[in-house]
Amino acid sequence: MNEGIEVAGSRAELAAARAGLTGSVAVVMTMGALHEGHATLLREARKSADHLLATIFVNPLQFGPNEDFSRYPRTFDADLEICAREGVDVVFAPTPEVMYPYGQPEVTMHPGPLGDVLEGAVRPGHFAGVLTVVCKLLRLTGADLAFFGEKDYQQLTLIRAMVRDLELGVEIVGVPTVREPDGLALSSRNRYLSDEQHEASLALSRALRAGAARRSAPEVLAAARAELAGLDVDYLALRGADLSEDPGAGPARLLVAARVGPTRLIDNMPVHLDAPHPRES
Repeated sequence: MNEGIEVAGSRAELAAARAGLTGSVAVVMTMGALHEGHATLLREARKSADHLLATIFVNPLQFGPNEDFSRYPRTFDADLEICAREGVDVVFAPTPEVMYPYGQPEVTMHPGPLGDVLEGAVRPGHFAGVLTVVCKLLRLTGADLAFFGEKDYQQLTLIRAMVRDLELGVEIVGVPTVREPDGLALSSRNRYLSDEQHEASLALSRALRAGAARRSAPEVLAAARAELAGLDVDYLALRGADLSEDPGAGPARLLVAARVGPTRLIDNMPVHLDAPHPRES
């Protein structure tokens, strides 16, 4: 069923497969356990380039010591089926030894101040691990375009900054969050949720929708906060579209992270803020 798709596990195999791709190449980077959100990324990337390359790699660098690296879902055969269905030409599925042949990297990508807030404050070192592996994969795949989901909005923002500041010459494309019919943002970690926990997790998307319906910063945050009562919330934040601290008027981003049972979920939604009335300024 996976006819026509080439799987590369080593750098040499990737280089040989990449040499056979003429024209533009798009890449979608994943940690496996693919779902409809990943399929949407692959679909959008497939439309935009002559060839499509996907990576499947559970990156140890971005997991903290007490996080779920060892139990992160690994569904390789099912992942290949999805890649084949969505027209992927090459899947690069390295081991940690292939990605980090010299062991734990001594030099990593520093995410700057934005890497220390929101997700970075809760997961120290996470974004250094993310940016390091993304930079390596951009170099190894030689992609012209790379597609990332907006569900991990802070990650997307930092990747764009890295590519811009280091002049990596790759176009970064963000794709809107894909949701289940009940509003829950699709995530590989959703499979950890019991039926009761799934129901409780819907408060995240309800909070974001409630906030997005308002037009002033205090009202956005108050409306969202009201929907999160009883949840173990790591943060609820309203930021500029570029995640600057002062959103100002115009496009902004409302972000939330919370724990439902042992599972930690994140979500975000675009918000539009009106300019404050003169008497409010």
